Amino acid sequence: MTEPTTDHSQQNGINGTHEHSERNAWSSPGPAAFDFRSMPFHSTTLSNPPQLTSFPPTSGDVVTTPTPSMLRAIQTCTLLDDVFAEDPTTTHLERTLSSLTGHASALLVLSGTMGNQLAIRTHMTQPPHSLLCDARSHIAGWEAGGCSSLTGAFPILVTPANGHHLTLSDVKAHISLPSPSSKAGNEILNIHRAPTTLICLENTLNGSILPLSSAREISQWAHSQDPPIKMHLDGARLWEAVSALAAATTTTSDDSAESAPPSAAETLTSILRDYCACFDSVSLCFSKGLCAPIGSILTSPSPQFIRRARHVRKSLGGGVRQAGVIAAPALVAVQETFLGGKLKGSHEVARRVAGMWEDRGGKLLGQEGEVVETNMCWFDMEGSGVEEGEEEWVEAGVREGVKLAGGRVVCHVQVGEEGVRRLGRVMDAVLKGKNRKPREEEEEEDVKEQAKGIREEGEAME
Repeated sequence: MTEPTTDHSQQNGINGTHEHSERNAWSSPGPAAFDFRSMPFHSTTLSNPPQLTSFPPTSGDVVTTPTPSMLRAIQTCTLLDDVFAEDPTTTHLERTLSSLTGHASALLVLSGTMGNQLAIRTHMTQPPHSLLCDARSHIAGWEAGGCSSLTGAFPILVTPANGHHLTLSDVKAHISLPSPSSKAGNEILNIHRAPTTLICLENTLNGSILPLSSAREISQWAHSQDPPIKMHLDGARLWEAVSALAAATTTTSDDSAESAPPSAAETLTSILRDYCACFDSVSLCFSKGLCAPIGSILTSPSPQFIRRARHVRKSLGGGVRQAGVIAAPALVAVQETFLGGKLKGSHEVARRVAGMWEDRGGKLLGQEGEVVETNMCWFDMEGSGVEEGEEEWVEAGVREGVKLAGGRVVCHVQVGEEGVRRLGRVMDAVLKGKNRKPREEEEEEDVKEQAKGIREEGEAME
């Protein structure tokens, strides 16, 4: 990857500068190389601030920028009508993702939110009904209440007892099921409650991996109910979980085995299919860590489900005519970033960044041994003695040309060495009180204004 310029004045948009330039914006990551933002934390809206489970899920890998190879793919894609399912590039993407996930069918959608809401609306057809999900999930708090407004579903929000991921015990303790009646062989439903017809899980969630064993256990139990309870996975960052597990599998594999070990792409595909096999629908995002400019995919083992989802997609304004310009870079993103094994590099950077913070005396949030599972680090500002907390952290970032927001730092494949070095200097400033060069009062006010703008941008990030 070409190392981005270190001249702060040349970073288009990094500190609020949006001057026109003849430079091809597709030629390098640009501002994304210095953007570690996460959604800022607000103690006024969330309880128990020190707890990792209280932080919101929105994060900064949405700032990744498309690559030159994606632009070339757009230039050579087909331009037929996907509303009529006639575009070869789009159809090729959908068939590729069906094969990759082990599902029968797939549907291109415009965003992760649209993928989740299409799945919910397609699964849940007749109120009264409820869905069960993690209280921290994107579906619960970051999709504008779509499950209620679009589907009429009551969300049952569950906080995991283990503080990390939902388990079958959590599900059983909160789900709304029929109760045995006094008459043998019959069941009655408490009419005061909305029966749960869908369980929604998320992987990764706040950078944490949902264990495959838990997904399987919940899925087997849900599908054994009468009638079966459907399962949906918000897998916007499932790529990250799969990549982390594949890296661990490679590290622990038996080199003495007689048969040839699977390739990295085969290992990634196998783990991805294992997760997707647990669910009746899965949404996966192309535009976060994979760097595509737009788009997600909704997959399902049921072709009938995807046919209905296509109908619902049209009703939500998601039908795109020349969708090839969206599908082409998405396919490149999957092939180059996911199957190409690049995501594990961002996980290594995240672990390195966490170590840098701790080496300077900072403290991390999270359970022991699970602090950095994928590409996200959680900094305990209060516990680390950062007196002004988020405000001081963001302002220090502005001085170094780095975008930050809140205590969660998100790493992605376009973060380079220069970005990490600058982040280290930000850590020095807030943790060690490193002497700063004297600044004119007017310049310092400008820093504060830019920091305020960055925090406001973070509030608008998906």
